[in-house]
Amino acid sequence: MPAGTLDAVTARTSLAALPLSTPGRLDGYVRDCSDGKACVFGQPWFDTDGDGCDQRSQVLARDLTGVQRKPGRCGVQSGTLDDPYTGSRISGVSKIQIDHVVPLAEMWRSGAASWAQERRVGAANDLRNLMAVSGKVNQSKGDKTPDEWMPPNAGYACSYGRIYVTVKAAYGLSVAPAERSALERALTTCDTPPAT
Repeated sequence: MPAGTLDAVTARTSLAALPLSTPGRLDGYVRDCSDGKACVFGQPWFDTDGDGCDQRSQVLARDLTGVQRKPGRCGVQSGTLDDPYTGSRISGVSKIQIDHVVPLAEMWRSGAASWAQERRVGAANDLRNLMAVSGKVNQSKGDKTPDEWMPPNAGYACSYGRIYVTVKAAYGLSVAPAERSALERALTTCDTPPAT
C-alpha cells in the first residue's frame, strides 16, 4: 500500500467530508500526448522529484520483489508482482501496468479541470495514487469509478477504498452519490477479519 494512505477510520471520516457533486463533463480533457497535443495532466511519468527516475520506474521498484534494474539506469528490467487487484503473481514487467487508482479522467470531472497545469502534473504523478497491477485488469478498469468497478480480488476492497479516498481527500475532489456509496461499502470490509 502506498505510503501516506489513510487508515480505515480516517478514510471514513474523510469520505463523509468530501463534497458531493454530479461528475463534470470531459470537455477539454486530453490524455494522449501524441501528434503534438498538449496533455492536460502533462507528459506521462514525469520525474516530479527530480531524482532522475520517472514515476513508473519508482512504482515498479516499490511494488515488485526481486527487482533487477536496467544497466546504468533506474528503469526496472525485471521483477515479480503480487498483484493486489487479482491476487495472482505476475513475472515480467511487460505484463504490468501502472494504475491511477483515482483515474485522471475522474480527477478532471471532479475538480481538476479548474486547476493550474502544475497542480495537475503533480496529481498525475502522486505516488499515493499509483499502483503496479496486471495490465489486463488495468485495461478493464479504464476510467471507471468504484461504483462501476472494483478489484476482482474482493479481499482488496478495503485497501482500494482507503487509497481512493486518500487521493480524493488530498486534492479536495468531489464524489458522486453512487461513488460515495460504493466507497462506503468498500470501507465496511475493513472491519471484516481475513478468512482463515
